[in-house]
Amino acid sequence: MDQRTSGAGALTQNNDATQALLGVVCGLSAALFWALGFAGTRHGLKVGFTPVDLLVHRYVWSGIAFLPLVLRAGISDLCGIGWARGLALMVLGGPVMSLISYTGFLFVPLGHGSVIQPSCATLGGLLLAAAFLKERISASRLTGAIVIVGGLGVIGAESIGHIGIDGVQGDLIFVLTGLMFAGFGALLRHWRVSAVSAALVINVLSLLLLPIYLATVGLAHIAAIGLTENAIQALAQGVLAGPAALYLFAVSVQRLGVARAAVFPACVPALTVLTGWLLLGEPPTALQAAGLVTVLCGFYLAQRQS
Repeated sequence: MDQRTSGAGALTQNNDATQALLGVVCGLSAALFWALGFAGTRHGLKVGFTPVDLLVHRYVWSGIAFLPLVLRAGISDLCGIGWARGLALMVLGGPVMSLISYTGFLFVPLGHGSVIQPSCATLGGLLLAAAFLKERISASRLTGAIVIVGGLGVIGAESIGHIGIDGVQGDLIFVLTGLMFAGFGALLRHWRVSAVSAALVINVLSLLLLPIYLATVGLAHIAAIGLTENAIQALAQGVLAGPAALYLFAVSVQRLGVARAAVFPACVPALTVLTGWLLLGEPPTALQAAGLVTVLCGFYLAQRQS
């Protein structure tokens, strides 16, 4: 092997390492931004925003930003997705699901919603993959699903024993939204729609809800909360948890592949609990921590291929 060949090989290895490092950084950043979106939701409800107010911040800004892209790709067929499919995706993975999820944080702490929703999304995804998409579920993934259910049982025990009926109601809301998101993911795979295209369409379709909000609620309430708090929600919901996280995760998938990048969404519950503790002063209880650790072990098993 001459010097030119060895030099080219070293350059290729360095480039591969750089691309992998970029993928890891982007994936972790996306997970952190999603976690900050959860924490921002909890904070927003505490300072007086309603779930509908937060919904406006989540979708209006990104919808305006994405509108030129959808218009250029074709609004008549919604970037090739079609209006019927686009509306179905908007219900399962867009503002309808988000509104229900925001409501759940009115009843339970941050540590519940941030763990239960992604856990049920994983469980629902495995179930739909087997029943609807006819995919084989490995023993490792089945074991992971059972472990996740055990972790959810630990968190649910806190609601039953310490929070009461409101806690149970809040937990069930996040079970519902997790299953809705699982349906969203299953439809993306069944219809062969990319997550980026779906996000563009969902955010633009959500602009149709803005006139209804203005006519029924108006801007007086959110204006009274103040410019600073509205700016926080616009950043947390409309930028970080929306287009920024989506873009960074897409880059991570491109650099690392789907299987390796799937690790980062599984980091969201732990990062959300951590950011809630540091930024909102909501430390996890012993049961929440035990449930989180159990669920993370289940995520690890559920993402293995064998």
